[in-house]
Amino acid sequence: MSDTWEPDGSRVPIRPTVITPRSRTSQTPTGTLGYYRRSDTPQREAREHVVRDLAKGGFIFAEAEADELLGAEEAGAGAIESLLARRLSGEPLAWITGSVLFGGIRVQVDPGVFVPRPHTEALARRAVSLLPPEGIAVDLCTGSGAIAAVLASVHPDATVIATDLDPVAVACARKNGVEALAGDLDEPLSPDLHGRVDLITSVVPYVPTEELHLLPRDIRAHEPTTALDGGPRGMTTLLRIVEVSPRWLRSGGAVLLELGGDQADEVAGAMENVGLTDIQVHRDDDGQARALEARRP
Repeated sequence: MSDTWEPDGSRVPIRPTVITPRSRTSQTPTGTLGYYRRSDTPQREAREHVVRDLAKGGFIFAEAEADELLGAEEAGAGAIESLLARRLSGEPLAWITGSVLFGGIRVQVDPGVFVPRPHTEALARRAVSLLPPEGIAVDLCTGSGAIAAVLASVHPDATVIATDLDPVAVACARKNGVEALAGDLDEPLSPDLHGRVDLITSVVPYVPTEELHLLPRDIRAHEPTTALDGGPRGMTTLLRIVEVSPRWLRSGGAVLLELGGDQADEVAGAMENVGLTDIQVHRDDDGQARALEARRP
């Protein structure tokens, strides 16, 4: 294996996880929300109050989140009182505002759907570089369809197909213009694609079951467990995708999988066992393995 990431050496900085103090609860700051309703204070001062409440709640990107919440209010998502209360309860910002900026495009994220992470943008960029302009890509465990949508936006003449087991995620991906099929991993794919796919991508559930309790409280309380729980050692879905990849990939086609922790060595070994070659591990700025790439010879 070799360590690499983007061909030009560029990387995406990983944003810190929202801090979740033990003292934070779902209640809103006393009197503050009512202030928004009653006051004729200029917009700037109202924004300062939203920023202050978010900062007190432990959100380290309080200013950016305040702007998103206020923008959502202007777009008709609801009153700022309600939107702020939902955020302070730990609900994902993307569910409240309805979307997230990912890979240079706006991706709709419906409540109940896994929110694309900023560090996954690097994987999406790598996927773009691997897919021929008129090639065929398959995105498994697509969730909101973020990676598939980025691929389709950069390569409009390519065929990009996505799958997900969750019908809520499939519906969300379709809203993002993705050709999404409902089913388990590769099961919904047409047999006509055997040996023809240029690229398989996936952000699988890879958190070890035994470590789910270590996730931030808000993630455990709100985001779908099926999008997080990767089974023992977090390897269940990763190994399944590795096993099925050779039957779909053309000669020279690539598989690109996001992973975490110390999973790289085991997944790389599984790739070798099924005949995949040119295995590369992609690392972030902290030296942590974030993805594995391999090719069918």
